[in-house]
This record gives sequence, C-alpha cells and structure tokens, in this order.
Amino acid sequence: MKNLRHILAGTAVSLLLPLSAWAGPVNVNTANAETISAELQGVGLTKANAIVEYREEHGPFRSANDLAEVKGIGQRTIEINQGDILVQDGEISPK
Repeated sequence: MKNLRHILAGTAVSLLLPLSAWAGPVNVNTANAETISAELQGVGLTKANAIVEYREEHGPFRSANDLAEVKGIGQRTIEINQGDILVQDGEISPK
C-alpha cells in the first residue's frame, strides 16, 4: 500500500511538471489577466487583474520591478518570473 502511494504521488508530480514548463514570456503591458495568470508563477487571477488595473490607471510598466507597485506583487514574485516578464514584445524586462 505504501509503495502504491509513492507511485501515485510520483505519477501526479510527473504529470504536473510539463505544465510549469509551458509558462513563458508574457508582455504585462498588453496581455489580459487570464494570460498573465496562466504564464507567471505565483500570480493568480486576482493578482493578474490587479496588474491590468494598475497598468490601465498608471500606464505601461517600464521594467519588471515596476510590478512591485501593484498590490499583492512582491519582489519574490518578480524574481521568480524575471525571465518571463516582458514589457515590450520580444524583450525580456531589464531589472
């Protein structure tokens, strides 16, 4: 029984790993909340909506670090996603 649990747990983890590999670059100045939440780790729909609302109110983000101005987005979230945050199409955001 214990071995079966380990096998099932390992299978579940292996099925989820490819999903995280699909997360990828997203332009936080043009993407909608659903896309932002799907592409950035640790950013759910509520935080993604906050990013969109902040952008609409204050204008485009100039760098990934500008996301720290959004309520609920901390420096750790920015660090985790640094390579996937775009502020212009095709360009990874500078720090």
